[in-house]
Amino acid sequence: MPFGFELECTSGGARAAAISTDHGRIETPVFMPVGTQAAVKGTPPAWLRSPIGAQVILANTYHLVLRPGLDRLEELGGLGPFMSWDGPILTDSGGYQVFSLADLRRVDDDGVTFQSHIDGSRHRFTPEAVIEAQARIGSDIVMSFDYCAAIPCTREDAERGVERTTRWARRGLAVYGPRFEKDGFERVLFGIVQGACDADLRKRSTDALVEMDFPGYAIGGLSVGEEKDVLWEMAERVTARLPVGRPRYLMGVGTPLDLIDGVARGVDMFDCVMPTRNARNGTVFTRDGRMVLKNASHAVAGVPIESGCGCMTCVTFSRAYLRHLFVAGEILGPVLATQHNLYFYCEMMREMRHAIQSDTFEAWRRAFTARYTAGEAGRIARAG
Repeated sequence: MPFGFELECTSGGARAAAISTDHGRIETPVFMPVGTQAAVKGTPPAWLRSPIGAQVILANTYHLVLRPGLDRLEELGGLGPFMSWDGPILTDSGGYQVFSLADLRRVDDDGVTFQSHIDGSRHRFTPEAVIEAQARIGSDIVMSFDYCAAIPCTREDAERGVERTTRWARRGLAVYGPRFEKDGFERVLFGIVQGACDADLRKRSTDALVEMDFPGYAIGGLSVGEEKDVLWEMAERVTARLPVGRPRYLMGVGTPLDLIDGVARGVDMFDCVMPTRNARNGTVFTRDGRMVLKNASHAVAGVPIESGCGCMTCVTFSRAYLRHLFVAGEILGPVLATQHNLYFYCEMMREMRHAIQSDTFEAWRRAFTARYTAGEAGRIARAG
């Protein structure tokens, strides 16, 4: 099954589509659980398929290059067989991680030299090396190497980021082209739009990448501290200039309401560590906002996290038991909370897809947002 994108229907700005890959079909809008180091934290790959219902996972080139290393991954058949995941995989280029190293890296126009945060060993990422690395890792969707300017940043640094991202995208594209076959299955390359919070630079970056005709496009360098209205202004400006018939991926976003707002603006793909990270700290997501399982009010609550939720955690366990696990320091607590949060995110995406297909997305959005926001307000009031 060669890579393809089929836009099935729209509801306002929201899109329902299907992405085909050699490792399976991805129905959008879609949330991609983050498996940075060949593992979605606290979640066996079999659970990702069922009961969570994940369709595609994300892994990170920077971390996998450092550990277990490209040679070992190749020896063991690539990332999918290594972690027993048979579905599609998207790999981030590692650009964001490299640029966040600050004192441990040196950037030039050709690439980045950096020290490992694990053992201090020195490594070199260039646009070509990053594409080669992802090809060896074994991902279906490969991301271009980009320059992620910090926010806030000067106009000069943002412009330099766009120039480098554009040059590096062109160089990465020249390695194998936009689509290539390796180890018996097809890989495709996505370009990443940069430009910080500057509308003109976002336009420049988008237009340059669209001219290169990538199979898909990502919006990078957002959700890194800017105000929400700025995030959505930049996202809207980019999606308005992207080809209708290509997938759109907003990187690193976000809360449940962020995903809904992104879908409303025509974004198809999302990833974020929020559901797994919050779960490890004892916070779960519900239709009535976040819930802190460690709170004493759950000590005698013989009800699930959320009534009617079909996840394994809610079907089987009470809030009282989950609170006990966290208070007792049992590792099962974070595992069960993670299972719930990932199910919640994926189920929310499935509901959005159905609402788009029935052209009721805006009504669904208003109802979900009103209930979630009211629940959050109540939680804050009780905490205060």
